Amino acid sequence: MRRLLWLLPALLLAPLFWAAFAPLQLASRDELFEIPAGTYARRMAGDKVEILPDRIDLTLGLNDVLLLRNRDEVPQQFGPVLIMPGQSFRLPFEVASTYSFACSAHASGQMAVVVAPTPERGWPALQWRWQQIMKRWNDKDEQ
Repeated sequence: MRRLLWLLPALLLAPLFWAAFAPLQLASRDELFEIPAGTYARRMAGDKVEILPDRIDLTLGLNDVLLLRNRDEVPQQFGPVLIMPGQSFRLPFEVASTYSFACSAHASGQMAVVVAPTPERGWPALQWRWQQIMKRWNDKDEQ
């Protein structure tokens, strides 16, 4: 019975240890954001629709490529790039920093992309994994 009592904490701590020290990987380095069809028409009708977040968080080496897809019927401006209807634009990041872009898909006309450095093993990796879980949880709630 005593052995079982010692085994229980070990079983509970093993997943935390794995989460802190296992290599961080994602299926794709692309972080996709879509501008839905009808966005421009809704804005012209007075709807204050926000289709993209004001801030996009990326992580070097993990999800460090911003992929914007324009499903709207009109071109959309993102920084110096004009994304035509039906087109996609991929922007890879190689330096951790905060980037500001002009963006016609925002009512404010601005968007920030925050690229964080790759988390180190241990506590930073555990925090990063927790943030990803919470992000997915929040995304499900919004749908």
